[in-house]
Amino acid sequence: MNAIDALAQLCPPPDDPPGPIDWGAVETVLGMRLPADYKRLAAVYGPGDFADFISICHPHGYTEYSNLTGRMPGIVREYVQQDYDQGEAPVPCHPQHLFSMGGIGNGEKLFWITDPLDAPDTWRIAGSEDRGLRWFTFDGTLSEFLVSVLSRETAVSQGPVGFAPAVPGPWVPVNVRTRPPVDTESIREWGRAQGYDVPFRGRVPLVVLEAWERAHPL
Repeated sequence: MNAIDALAQLCPPPDDPPGPIDWGAVETVLGMRLPADYKRLAAVYGPGDFADFISICHPHGYTEYSNLTGRMPGIVREYVQQDYDQGEAPVPCHPQHLFSMGGIGNGEKLFWITDPLDAPDTWRIAGSEDRGLRWFTFDGTLSEFLVSVLSRETAVSQGPVGFAPAVPGPWVPVNVRTRPPVDTESIREWGRAQGYDVPFRGRVPLVVLEAWERAHPL
């Protein structure tokens, strides 16, 4: 039995399947490929929460906090980078290899360790606890992590086992500092100079935007 089937036994997915996902467009925006396991998970469950405690970001997330291609993953990485630079938290790897894709409690975060970047099906899971003061890692896929937690093999505080689909609501912007508008062509030129593969038209990949923002702090 694969992890998705095992998860479905623990937490039956919604009766109404979520809408189709354009994974090519999603991965273009992010500037990286995603694990096949995550794609199956997102296609079966859609946006929502497991055990009323574990939230997984989704390409169709209804808020900027839950949308996989929104600003939140980059903002979280910036906060982790600050902790890493100041030696305030035992981050398990360099923050450039962390991509925030969920939450496991009151402000606690769940990450992929995206190393190597071009082998997403080998990525491990990392999580911060106690608001970043403690970290854990899990050697497996996101679905395997969820099965392990919901079957009580891995200890993470949680509510009753189950899945609750997210409810659409008004888009709530992330409340963070903003920077003045920047010409995207300048970012493209900077990205190419740094060795990134940046298309000449369309959206600038998220990985390039995040790198530019780290190199040009507010």
